[in-house]
Amino acid sequence: MAKFKYTPTEKKILNKMFWYSGTVFASFNMVKMEGNAFALTMSPAIDELYKGDEEGRREALKRHDNFFNTHAVMFNFIAGLAYAMEKEKVEKNSVNAETIENIKVALMGPTAGIGDSFFFNVVRVIAAGLAIGLASQGNFLGTVIFIALYGGLQGVAKWYLLRIGYTMGTTFIDKVFQSGLMEALTKSASIVGLTMVGAMVAQMVNVGLSWTIIVGDTSVVVLDTINAIMPGILSIGLVFLFVNLIKKGYKPIHLVLGLLVVSIVLAFLGIF
Repeated sequence: MAKFKYTPTEKKILNKMFWYSGTVFASFNMVKMEGNAFALTMSPAIDELYKGDEEGRREALKRHDNFFNTHAVMFNFIAGLAYAMEKEKVEKNSVNAETIENIKVALMGPTAGIGDSFFFNVVRVIAAGLAIGLASQGNFLGTVIFIALYGGLQGVAKWYLLRIGYTMGTTFIDKVFQSGLMEALTKSASIVGLTMVGAMVAQMVNVGLSWTIIVGDTSVVVLDTINAIMPGILSIGLVFLFVNLIKKGYKPIHLVLGLLVVSIVLAFLGIF
């Protein structure tokens, strides 16, 4: 197995980050998804890096408490990479907050695809195949085997991926700066991140307008007419409205509750 060499402080931080990453679904919600868990996972590194700089510490925690979602195992790889970037930011001022956030967002989609494909579609199926035969005979070892293979392998992978992300991160960042590619990397990460957010909006936000206007013998389906002008414009409009309201200080939970009330009223009126 791979050997990693760290200072006692780095080792202590990485160990804490590993255990904190186990909360990835404990605080999962539809506003930030894994955002709260990511901020908690990053807190040991941030507390150490920004020791004596309370303002910088608050900014860093706030930066990592945004919307975030990927596979639970690959979560640790990105956390390790984020630790490396935060360290570069503090010690060398070679990475800014925008770059850290852009790279995080850009990695969410690809790492989620890798994690889902390997762990959910391969490891889970193999572990279940080995365990089902025993479990169907009432043998408790079937359950143990499934947990050990599926859960155990994910735990080991999380341990090593956290360290690989941190180790690769520092080396990668140094090489990028030496080659002068940081500006291009930042811009590319920003583009990929925006693309990922746009794709998520199109997939996850759906305004189910069912309003039909009757004019004489003709009926006009309002949603079809709007989509004919620009497909998905209501969904993106709703997202921009919420973003603008959040920037003005409205709390996400209040917006969610407000949307729920408005949706119920409109559904009662036959518009939704």
